[in-house]
Amino acid sequence: MASTDQKGKRAGGRFPSLLLILLAAFFVLLVSITIAISVGAVPISASTVWGVLANRLSPELVEQTWSRGREAIVWDVRFPRALLAGLVGAGLAMVGAALQSVTRNPLADPHLLGISSGGAFGAILALMHTGMFLGPLTVPLMAFLGALGAAVLVLGVARMTGATSADKLILSGVAVSFIIMSGANMLIFLGDPRATQTVVFWMLGGFGLAQWSQLVYPLVIFLICGAYFWINSGALNAMTVGDETASTLGIPVTRFRLTMFVMGALLTGVMVAFSGIIGFVGLMIPHIVRLIVGGSYTRVLPLSALLGAIFMIWSDIAARVLMAPEDMPVGIVTGLVGGGFFLWLLGRRNRR
Repeated sequence: MASTDQKGKRAGGRFPSLLLILLAAFFVLLVSITIAISVGAVPISASTVWGVLANRLSPELVEQTWSRGREAIVWDVRFPRALLAGLVGAGLAMVGAALQSVTRNPLADPHLLGISSGGAFGAILALMHTGMFLGPLTVPLMAFLGALGAAVLVLGVARMTGATSADKLILSGVAVSFIIMSGANMLIFLGDPRATQTVVFWMLGGFGLAQWSQLVYPLVIFLICGAYFWINSGALNAMTVGDETASTLGIPVTRFRLTMFVMGALLTGVMVAFSGIIGFVGLMIPHIVRLIVGGSYTRVLPLSALLGAIFMIWSDIAARVLMAPEDMPVGIVTGLVGGGFFLWLLGRRNRR
C-alpha cells in the first residue's frame, strides 16, 4: 500500500492538478469526435458538424447552410458511431485497469481473460439461434450472460487446477477463450448460412451499426460500472500490493475480486454486444495512463476512460480511411497496434 501511495505522490508532484489533465484529455476527445464526424467518403467541414449539432440541440440557433443529406450523415450515421466508439473504448480501458489490479498482472485484459469471447458467444447465440425473444435487450443480455459465464469459468478452472498465481490465471483465461471461441464457431457452423455475414461483425468488431436508439444501453452500464470502479479505487490500490495487505485493511478479498469480475463481465458483455470483439484496449491504455499519472487508481480510472475513448475513436477513423470507401473492421486496427504494444511490454518486463 505504501508503495502505491508513494507512486501516487510522485505522480501528483509531476502533475499537481488531475483536473487539468482531465480537461486537456476531454478537449482532445472533443477534437477527435469532430474529426471522426468530418472525415469519410463525403468530407464535411468542422463548422458544418458543429452547426448541425447546435441546430439539433436548439433549432434555429444557427442559420442552416447545409443540405439535408449532409445533416443526415452527421447526425444519423457518424455522430452515433463516434459516440459508440468512445463508450466502448472507455469501458474496455476501465475494465482492463480493474482486472490488472485484482489479478495483480499487468497483462490482464478482458480479451485475454476470455470475457470478450464469452460476450461474443452470447451475442452469436442470440443472433443465430434463440432469436430476439426480449426485443432489443436480447443481444446485450445474452452477451452479458456469456461474458459472466466466461469469467466464472476462468475462476473455476484456476481454482480447480490450483492456478493461484496471477500469471497462471491469465493462462487459464487464454485457454478458456480458445474453448469459448471454438463453441462460437460451432454456433456459426450450425446456424443459418444467410446470417453468417451478420455474425462476422461480432468476430471482427466494428461500429457501423451504431444507432441513437441503442446508445442508451452501453451509456447506462458504463456510468454504473465506471462509478463502481472509481468508488472502489482505494480498494483497487490495496489489491495491487497483495491479498494479505488488502485483508489487513478490511477488504474481503475473495468477494471483492469476484464482484470486480462480475462488473467487468457486465461492462464488457454490453460493449461487445454493440461492437463485437475488440482486443488489447484494456491492456494498453492503463499502462500508458500509469506512465502519465502514476499508479493511484483515483487518477488511473478516469484518465483511462478518456484515453480509451480517444484511442478507439482514432482506431475507427483509421478503419474508415485506410481502405475507403470500404470499412475495415476496427478489431484489425486495435489488434495490430495492441499486438505491437504487447510485445513491447513483454520486452520491457524482461529488461527489468
